[in-house]
Amino acid sequence: MADHSTPEASSAGVSSPQSSPQGAVSEKGSPKNAVSENSTPRDAVSENAPSRGVFSRRRLLGTAGATGLALGAAGGAAGYAAAPSAEKTALLASLGADRVMFHGKHQPGITTALQARGHVVAFDLAAGAGRKEATALLRRWSATAQRLMAGEAAAHDDTDVARDAGPSSLTVTFGFGHSFFARTGLEKRRPVALDPLPDFSSDHLDKTRSNGDLWVQIGANDALVAFHALRAIQKDAGSAARVRWQMNGFNRSPGATAQPMTARNLMGQIDGTRNPKPTEADFDQRIFVPASGDPEWMANGSYAVVRRIRMLLDDWEKLSVKAQEEVIGRRKSDGAPLSGGTETTAMKLQKTDADGNLVVPLNAHARITRPDQNGGAAMLRRPFSFHDGFDPDGVPDAGLLFICWQADPLRGFVPVQRKLDRGDALSHFIRHEASGLFAVPGGAADDEYVGQRLLEG
Repeated sequence: MADHSTPEASSAGVSSPQSSPQGAVSEKGSPKNAVSENSTPRDAVSENAPSRGVFSRRRLLGTAGATGLALGAAGGAAGYAAAPSAEKTALLASLGADRVMFHGKHQPGITTALQARGHVVAFDLAAGAGRKEATALLRRWSATAQRLMAGEAAAHDDTDVARDAGPSSLTVTFGFGHSFFARTGLEKRRPVALDPLPDFSSDHLDKTRSNGDLWVQIGANDALVAFHALRAIQKDAGSAARVRWQMNGFNRSPGATAQPMTARNLMGQIDGTRNPKPTEADFDQRIFVPASGDPEWMANGSYAVVRRIRMLLDDWEKLSVKAQEEVIGRRKSDGAPLSGGTETTAMKLQKTDADGNLVVPLNAHARITRPDQNGGAAMLRRPFSFHDGFDPDGVPDAGLLFICWQADPLRGFVPVQRKLDRGDALSHFIRHEASGLFAVPGGAADDEYVGQRLLEG
């Protein structure tokens, strides 16, 4: 788990002068004012404008604690979910009204603020299915994702699970695994960056829960909205593809803290203070494939590394707070480096205590994962926590669904993980149990489906 933080909502597509890391509010619930990194230009501020904190209407009214307050969301943003009548339009709280746009330069779910609920699922193409079936499937998936992200029903056989909810910041993101290209006869168009990840000595990987032909990431701020999307995607797969594996995760709900803050993980640590920010000049260079990139169909796309990281919580919780902080290199209370300051204070790697010992130990996780300690290697971490019950001996099956994004995994994830593999103090308390690498193409234009430039190019 690298020492990076959750990104602020992307500056592109913010319809208000300010934006919130917890997800912005769509003004009056109207789709044309939806908040997203993928909003259309007429609704967005400049893509290069700095991102600033957005307050929901609930906070502006001084009612941040009134989580059930219904706001004046007039217009069509509620979609089928609100079932408006001619006399009265149902009102949605800001959480339900938030909408992310499907079409755009990049796919949604990459720079979107962390969502409260997530599902990641991999599919393998069915026996006999090839490029033709994959093309039809991506068309179906894209159409369904666009409808559901707008708060509308699925086009066919909708389950009504999300009927009473708004879009709730739903995002659906699609990617291709290494094996997809052989299955579809597209080996010559497979990116070099999609070569399999190297083996790491600390891996305990379950191959049945790793990799896959196709990958889908679903996130939303409402659990039923997220599940509704998952079922729709699974049903759309039909006879073309079957589920290889599925994992479910969660994060803290937007508005659960007094003010926006970096998320905590199941170890109780503030997890990810040094994430690259969309406002940084080199953010796109680090996270997205350039428009002139190779192959051309990956322009404005990214590569997702997905790792199921089991946390050995019983062992971790036996440590004193001081010992936990020395493993991480940061204070548990506020995420500040052990060398002093606040969460965002630069870590003083050479600072020593009265006995001459380094304040931040050499094997501290936060020290090892710093970009300046890894040749500038950086990745955008966007994880979910998970808890899948208990082992027969009562040990919790819990941890982190680690998802990171980068323009090239060989320059992002791999060098950092290699260094962690050699001497990270945290490695005694975690176990990597599943892994996948996926090429996630750029966003679809208004008249396109995701992956069209690959499948029809």
